[in-house]
Amino acid sequence: MKERKLTFIDLFAGCGGLSEGFLQSGYFEGLAHVEWELPMVETLRNRLISKWKHTDDEAKMRTVYFDIQKTEELINGNWTVETKKKFALKNHELIVNKGLKGLLNNEKVDIIIGGPPCQAYSIHGRATDKNSMRYDYRNFLFESFAKIVNEFKPKVFVFENVPGILTANPGGIPIKERIYDEFHKIGYKILTPSELNKGLFDCSEFQVPQNRKRVLIIGIKENSKFDLNDFYKKIFEKANKVNKKTVKDAIGHLPKIMPLPTPLKIEGKNVSHFSKKNNYDFHVARYHNVRDVKIFKRWVEEKMNYISHHEKVKFYEEMTSKKTLYSKYRSLEWEKQSYTIVAHLQKDGLMFIHPDSNQARSITVKEASLLMTFPDDFKFCGSNAICYKMIGNAVPVLFAKYISESIFEVINNKQKITNNK
Repeated sequence: MKERKLTFIDLFAGCGGLSEGFLQSGYFEGLAHVEWELPMVETLRNRLISKWKHTDDEAKMRTVYFDIQKTEELINGNWTVETKKKFALKNHELIVNKGLKGLLNNEKVDIIIGGPPCQAYSIHGRATDKNSMRYDYRNFLFESFAKIVNEFKPKVFVFENVPGILTANPGGIPIKERIYDEFHKIGYKILTPSELNKGLFDCSEFQVPQNRKRVLIIGIKENSKFDLNDFYKKIFEKANKVNKKTVKDAIGHLPKIMPLPTPLKIEGKNVSHFSKKNNYDFHVARYHNVRDVKIFKRWVEEKMNYISHHEKVKFYEEMTSKKTLYSKYRSLEWEKQSYTIVAHLQKDGLMFIHPDSNQARSITVKEASLLMTFPDDFKFCGSNAICYKMIGNAVPVLFAKYISESIFEVINNKQKITNNK
């Protein structure tokens, strides 16, 4: 008899990094993936069709384009006129009329996963906001997550976010205390606020060629037969602190994209770099002006990552005739892990200069996706800027896969012990 796959709902699904990892493990089936930005929804639907063999209708039904803050409508359907006007055309009729309850049709949900937008919790986000993100609505999206957990009562949930969640303090109350209280209120156990740092993981220890630290908040029912610590222990057992993947491992095989002697305009677009032998989708360099090409080449050749902050600022002022208080450039290095891939890549790539000085450019969408361990055949929908954004906001696929395997092993092992008693 074939073993039933565990089922999951992915909230704040983005383009599907978490979902992809769970599906790759082979132990899970995705019942619903909820996301409110359309290019990400289209990317995920495309992936469910091309890789996971859903029909067009199934993919549209399971990938829900919706604002999770309208939680009651998401769960129950029966959308208001205003909600229909914004979301109905891009959603399956079943979702519009009956919501997630209609989609699931009483099917059991084993796990709910998701990573609410991290900008409000991130240290960088708080540093660049005049109110330190105290009044940002995204501080409280965990409440919508909790409502859906409360509705469908999964065995386990996994809530992924940035380390800044450990110190964020909106309204003068630590966010980790608010989250703890919210889940306790609905009968779920998570690590206490003082213990939550035990859920801090380094993705580079899970075959992700990137220095990316993330916090996992794992929850179980108060009366659960599972031990919360078993899930964390199992994930940490899979960590490899020695044989880490490097930038070269991830992107070293890609065709070189070299600077043109003089930038051109091709089909109305400015082009500064070109590759004759390039069969990879999304491996196209963004336009860089002549000055920036010179800067990138010199930065890598002279190993300027290692000069002092004062020298970096002086270099920027010398090359651009502009003043700054901050370091503006940074290059990746072949034999190291990448810096954390961020959504800011949609604006510029100055902090992600390619490690080959001769290419003198920032990394491509393809390179960013491989550094996030998206599979080679993963297709993104939208402009380059949108693709950079969705990749930077995603969960690295291999990290997600290790999480999913760990959760399955704990659940499966506990079930075997119970059944043998």
